[in-house]
Amino acid sequence: MSKRAKSEEDGYGQLAGAIGALAIAAGCLAAAKDKLGLSWPATVLVSAGALVALGYLAWKIRTAVKRWWASDGMPPATKATTTAQRPEASAATPLEGVDQAEVTAPVHPELTAALVTAGAIGREEVIRAADVTISPAATGTVYDFLVPRGKTYEDVAKRLGTLAGVLGVTRLHLKLERSRDTERRVRLLKLDEPPFTQPFPAPTRREIETFAGIPLGHDVTGELVGVPTLDKASLLVAGMTQMGKTTLINGLITCLLIAYGEFELYLLDGKFCGLTRFEKTAVRYESSDSPAVFESMVDELNARADARYAQSRDAIRNRQPAPIFKPVIFIVDEAADFFANDGSKEGAEQARRIADKTRSLVAKALESGISTVLMTQRPATNAIPVMVRDQFLYRLCLYVASAGTAKVALGDTYFETVAPINPAFLDAEIKGQGVLFVNGRSTLIRGFNFSDEFIWSVVDEVSDRQEEAIEAAPVSPLKRAVDLMRGKGIEFMPTADLAPALGITEGDATTRGKELSQLLGVPAAKGAKGVRGYPLAALTAALTSGE
Repeated sequence: MSKRAKSEEDGYGQLAGAIGALAIAAGCLAAAKDKLGLSWPATVLVSAGALVALGYLAWKIRTAVKRWWASDGMPPATKATTTAQRPEASAATPLEGVDQAEVTAPVHPELTAALVTAGAIGREEVIRAADVTISPAATGTVYDFLVPRGKTYEDVAKRLGTLAGVLGVTRLHLKLERSRDTERRVRLLKLDEPPFTQPFPAPTRREIETFAGIPLGHDVTGELVGVPTLDKASLLVAGMTQMGKTTLINGLITCLLIAYGEFELYLLDGKFCGLTRFEKTAVRYESSDSPAVFESMVDELNARADARYAQSRDAIRNRQPAPIFKPVIFIVDEAADFFANDGSKEGAEQARRIADKTRSLVAKALESGISTVLMTQRPATNAIPVMVRDQFLYRLCLYVASAGTAKVALGDTYFETVAPINPAFLDAEIKGQGVLFVNGRSTLIRGFNFSDEFIWSVVDEVSDRQEEAIEAAPVSPLKRAVDLMRGKGIEFMPTADLAPALGITEGDATTRGKELSQLLGVPAAKGAKGVRGYPLAALTAALTSGE
């Protein structure tokens, strides 16, 4: 039989059924009319009213049964199972992709309620009690748990501030860690008291030496935390005055001297005495707030970077292994002062020139092993040019007055990252604490406060090693120049004086200058009043680095 013929037959059947139903209804109404002795309209109305009343009574009975079933009159085992199950996840209609054992398992009421209220998980989702481990820590309580399927660590991280409010603490009381085995696992530390209420002891030499990277301070649990390396990365440190920046950087330099291996240190002390402890270990140390001094140091380092790039190019052209350079770290305290101008045309041009040179140093010199650490107590929009700030991979912000100022230090999009910490909420009375932002992750830390005796012992040890390296260097024109200047006790020697001392006497001044530069392998620099010559620091650095 064709589909059309079958459809027509079904239609005839439905029509016959409808005619039969009308005949029965008419018969019932006729019987009711004869029984009641009413007119046809009255009979129709009475029948309709009776049907409505019966329907309402059936609905009331059904509602009462459902309420009784959900009340204490329901058997306990049946009630627990029904409460834990979602309506759409019953045994009759299992939800695809959902583990029915997970749906019906006992829940952890505290975490479930807190995460639902914070919006980290949905209202229909739960945290299973079997997936939660709660353990005490030295500074608080650790919650280790799995979020429901379809959620991840980042769902909790995005709501961490709201979750802190639900738990009755501040964002600073919480530390969140992700798991290495699954994105669903979350490790949440809730501190018993505000962070760093009790100071942690400074680390020992052994702890610094065994740390995987460069330690900068303690986290809220007392563990060492820092950056993985300063190779091909620079650091910007910002915070309001008297917040502990210099103490924190003194701790960083001390850790570098202990654990970073052989490197060269350039220091520009804009506070005049903030970095003085490390003068003996620095290839070049300047205590000045003059932009001209800053520019001369940037010029020297850019020249070293260019020379290193030239060596790398030559190695590639000659199919030789890439040269290995000794790391150079340039640390500047109160960096914002060096980008300011006095409002004059000359001052504006100098500020523009310095900004461009510094951007080049921070961005390009990294590939040649030269890293920069800038500190500023004025993290305002125009304190350090944007073209310079944008080059820093690592950021550290101590207490500031507003979220807007924090963006200057940590980046314009910082508060859109995972689990950000607002530095404006830090306790200004606790010096040296700040937000460390590295590789997209925020960590609340407090810098080390080493004793002067410990720092001096480290400095003396490094200084002695440097003296031994200079004494052990093989005889060369560079070694003769260093010995000559050290013997005279001078820090800078003009080309006109150094060239004849090394036997270069023929030709004009320009020719002698080129020959001297080629002999030493170090470019000349400008000294006081624009006189060209050689700083002892630059020659010493070249001698000890083998460049």
